[in-house]
Amino acid sequence: MVAIMDIPYESADSSTALHIIHAALKEGHNVRVFTYEEAVDLVTKKQQPPANPAKETSEEEERHTTTKDPAASLFELAKHQGVKLDWVNYGLFVDDRGAEGLRGVGPEDLVEASMGSDATMVILVPTK
Repeated sequence: MVAIMDIPYESADSSTALHIIHAALKEGHNVRVFTYEEAVDLVTKKQQPPANPAKETSEEEERHTTTKDPAASLFELAKHQGVKLDWVNYGLFVDDRGAEGLRGVGPEDLVEASMGSDATMVILVPTK
């Protein structure tokens, strides 16, 4: 299981998580992904690349890629490999932010998924 709690575009953590999930699926592992807080936006279908107000640059000038397409490709890879990718978003944040995840869950689901997994990796926003 991979728990992602980092904001897309703020660091390489979310992209790294997607690469790790890809590698696990390619090796034939079932993967459960639990996103929380801003990480629920990784699969938002209406996702737009962010602008950078600090540098006064537009979305086009920043030319960031979105995470929705790489995330969607993980589902295709899982299907091709004959393994399961179970992607869930923490329910309250799905409702609050309008993210379009596959289904919303609660904190007890994170604990249950961790207990039922061979391994758990948590990628979160570092605190200062």
